[in-house]
Amino acid sequence: MLEPARRRFRILSWPVLVAALILAAGGWYLLARGRGDQARLAKGPPAMRAPVSTVAAKLENAPVYLTGLGSVTPVQSATIKSRVDGQLMRVDFTEGQIVAKDSLLLEIDPRPYQVQLSQAEGQLLRDKALLENTKLDLARYRELLAGDFVSKQQVDTQDSLAHQYEGAIKTDQANVDSAKLNLTYCRITAPFDGLVGLRLVDPGNMVHAADPGGLLVINQIRPINVVFTLPEDALPRISAKLAAGMKLTVEAFDREQKQKLADGTLASMDNQIDPTTGTVRLKAVFDNANLTLFPSQFVNARLLLEVLQNAVVVPAAAISRGPQGTFVYVVKEDKTVSVRPVVLGETTEGVSVVTKGLSPGEPVVVEGAERLREGAPVDVKNNGESAQKAPS
Repeated sequence: MLEPARRRFRILSWPVLVAALILAAGGWYLLARGRGDQARLAKGPPAMRAPVSTVAAKLENAPVYLTGLGSVTPVQSATIKSRVDGQLMRVDFTEGQIVAKDSLLLEIDPRPYQVQLSQAEGQLLRDKALLENTKLDLARYRELLAGDFVSKQQVDTQDSLAHQYEGAIKTDQANVDSAKLNLTYCRITAPFDGLVGLRLVDPGNMVHAADPGGLLVINQIRPINVVFTLPEDALPRISAKLAAGMKLTVEAFDREQKQKLADGTLASMDNQIDPTTGTVRLKAVFDNANLTLFPSQFVNARLLLEVLQNAVVVPAAAISRGPQGTFVYVVKEDKTVSVRPVVLGETTEGVSVVTKGLSPGEPVVVEGAERLREGAPVDVKNNGESAQKAPS
């Protein structure tokens, strides 16, 4: 009886033993997995590399520009008016034509003034003849006075009459000159080389010297001026350059500052600062050979103040500012960034000059800096090159 009982015990104990081993192994696995999860949680998630774009700091000559809003103005502008009354007979220009100085523009009917000239010349001849006869009579009276044949009063009267005719001749000569001048005014010529605009009066109309409007407007556009404004803070530097006799270059750009229209030179500046805006007006002269500038055109004027030799430059987008001042993110060889404090010089046209804190060739972050901190890993997308440099 004991043998069958032992046999049954052995048959029942093997499944229990296997189950116990399985339970023990499962418990060990779960315990090891929990410890691994705790270790990973203690280490934190794997660091993500922030995508950035960089630019290598460069050593080059950096131009310093001052930019202001400006307007194109003609060197000379004239509204042509009539100086005599009469009918407009002839228009001798094409609208929008460039005319030379003293070329005929308009002609007013000269015939009434030719008649006036003839009348004045006739009166002059008549009075000259009367004067000549009066002088002959005066000579005779003086001879008779010597023989006591006439009175002294008659001689004096004749002498006074001669002086009256002399005065009349001067008046007649003035009338002749006035009539000739009116004839000259009938031919209206260009006062200077320039561009004529649209004519304001057609042939056949009566024009008068007292008319408030003009007949046409002529503008001198070769050369041409650009008047622009700059902040008053820039005045001492500009004044120093002009006092030293330096010739400062001014470039004119279109409204969007994308296309350069012309190159000129600074001619002068105003004698006072506008107190309402804190700006000073300056005038630049352009030869305008290609007629790219037109009166009253809006332009952006860029004054080249100086050129800094061998300066370390980076795009202005690379400069960050914080409580400690200005700094840049420099990408190290291990693809992490370092916060580098820098001292800035001039910032012009999207380019900043770094006077201290950066060496040529060091890559600085220009895009993606808002996600960075000291030692942050980065993923450089452009291998140290960028198209953010401003045009020179």
